[in-house]
This record gives sequence, C-alpha cells and structure tokens, in this order.
Amino acid sequence: MIKDILKSSIVELMKLFPIKRNRCIFYSSYGANYGCNPKYISKYLKETNSNLELVWVLNSPEKYSLEGIKVVKNMSLVYFYNLATSKVIVTNFRTALDFKKRKNQKYIQTWHSSLRLKQIEKDAEKSLPKEYLLQAKEDSEKIDYLLSGCKKSTEIFKRAFLYDGVILESGTPRNDFLFNITEKEKQQIKNSLGVKEDEKVLLYAPTFRKGNSLDVYNLNYAELLDSLKIRFGGKWKILLRLHPHLINLSSNIKDENIIDVTKYDDIQELLGVSDFLISDYSSLMFDFSITKKPCILYTPDLYEYTSSDRGLYFDIHKLPFESVLNNEALNKAILEFDDSYYRDNLEQFLEGVGSYEDGKASERVADLIQNICKGE
Repeated sequence: MIKDILKSSIVELMKLFPIKRNRCIFYSSYGANYGCNPKYISKYLKETNSNLELVWVLNSPEKYSLEGIKVVKNMSLVYFYNLATSKVIVTNFRTALDFKKRKNQKYIQTWHSSLRLKQIEKDAEKSLPKEYLLQAKEDSEKIDYLLSGCKKSTEIFKRAFLYDGVILESGTPRNDFLFNITEKEKQQIKNSLGVKEDEKVLLYAPTFRKGNSLDVYNLNYAELLDSLKIRFGGKWKILLRLHPHLINLSSNIKDENIIDVTKYDDIQELLGVSDFLISDYSSLMFDFSITKKPCILYTPDLYEYTSSDRGLYFDIHKLPFESVLNNEALNKAILEFDDSYYRDNLEQFLEGVGSYEDGKASERVADLIQNICKGE
C-alpha cells in the first residue's frame, strides 16, 4: 500500500518536467530483455542517425551496453523521469495501470507477434485473469498506434484488442531481421551459441501451459537428431527455447543433446540461424514462415489445450505446418518431409492472411516516430 502511494506520488511529481520532443523510450517484455519489435525500431533509428534521444528500460541494465542508446533501470527514479518526459513510448506488452500517459505523448504498441494461433484478449477472456483484462482495457485506452503484420491480424485486433484507434499496417519490425540477416551475422550468432559453422540448427520453441508444466516437452532428442541426419544430412545441433514465463525452469529439462537458449534475449536471432523449427501453439511459426524453412508442430496435448486452455484462430490441421501428437509421428513427419508441398501450402497461407511483411517495417515505424517528434 505504502509502495503504491509512493509510486503514484513519483509519477505525479515527474509530470512537472516538460516533455522532450526528441526523446523516445522503449521496452520489451516488462523490461526483461533487449529484443522484439522495440529493439528493431530503436536499432533502425540509431543506425539512420535520427538525432533522437533513445532510452531503453531494462530490469538488469548492468548486463547491457547499447552504443548510442541510454539504458535505465526499470522502476528507478531515472526511469520514471524518462517515461514522463519522452515524446514517444514504444512497448510490446500491456503497460501497468500506474502508467499515466500525458496529453502530448504518443504511445506505440507493437505487440509481440505478426499473427497468432492462440486467441488473445477479449477473444480469450474466459481463459485470462480479470486483473489482466482490466490492465489490457486501460492500456488500449492509452494507445495511439497499434502495429499489424497482416490483414488477418488487423481483423483480430479490431475485434479482440479492446482498441478502436489507428492500426498501422506496417508489417512486424522484428521480422525485418529474417529478411536481411547476413551470413556474417549468422556465424556470429552461431559462435555465441557454441554451434560450429558447418552444423545445422533445429530450434525447439514451444509456448507455456497453465501451471507452467514441463510435461509436454517430452521430445526424444536423440531420435530427433537421427531423423534430421537421415532426411537432411549433415551435423545438427538442437536449441531449446522455452517461453519467457519458464525462464527459471528450463534447466529442469536435462538432455545431453540440447543447448538451452531460453535466456537468450532475441528469439529472432535464433530463428535467423535455424534450419528447422519445432513449435506448438506459439506465434513463432508465423515469423519463421518468412524463411520458408521447415516447421512442424509438436502438440501432444492438443485436445486438452484447446478445450481447457486457449481457443485457436485457425484449425491447426489446415495450417501449412504439419502437427503431430507424439514422438513417433514427429520422426515420421521429418523423415517424410516434402519441401515442395510445404512451400506451396505456405505461399497460399501467407497470401490468404494478407501478409504485410517485406523487411521494411522498422523503416515505416521509424518514419512515423520522426514525424511525431517533428510535430508533423
């Protein structure tokens, strides 16, 4: 109670300072990392010499050194000052109820996926806590621009996001990286992960379940490696990336055949170096589709998940990604993977959802920010 009163007092006090027209503040996943859409927007602004003051909010700023970007600790006095005096606020998550947007500030909500399989917000209100829905509603009332990666996402946002403002059909800034990644960047990322240049990469990146159970992540990694070698040849490494909600639990999955990359900040970099993706209900499948590389969905709890956890926006069996219920079916799907058939289905799907992705989303959002700060 005292802490909340103190926080409210600080927020009100900071409003006494004037808003700086060239200051923009960014944060991702409640300050947990330097990544996702805010990263690629701020990175583009920095690299194009925008003359803007770029501020990043992080829970552990001591772990980061971002050239050309000011880093502040989340919930510190410096944070509250920069939040209150920034012209533009950019996030990929629902802001807290104590964030009070000032009259002349602009708030850009990037969200954290180009498209999604799991229902969100109002569409999933039966599965979401009432406290979160209240937070979501208040957050939407503050938003000035909401980013969309495709026509289907725009349709979902209009119905489910508790928001009736401007939807910027820009594409997804974090996906620009998948269009533009260089071989040099790939090798640098691989080196940082302990993957050799000639090794191929399978990324296993499932979403979380209610109660944060790890039981469904029961892949037979040794058999998986054998199947990959037989079907695609070469040497393979398996990266395990659990959802951020499980960041402190991933070490409980012990297998000599995997590299745990759950704490790796930027999932887009992992997608960029991967030759094959296994996921489940995560929106990552739609980001990865840009690469046109193979993806299979491992969904052993499909019935339970769809009946008691979240509804889905698509019939999972009509997606271009094959879904399987057990390890035997997973290995069979890999051994029989038809690349030509997969790519044809993928193209039809992307055309059907009306994708806006072309590698230039960051540029579009950066132009919007520049215009806001110029007062245009």
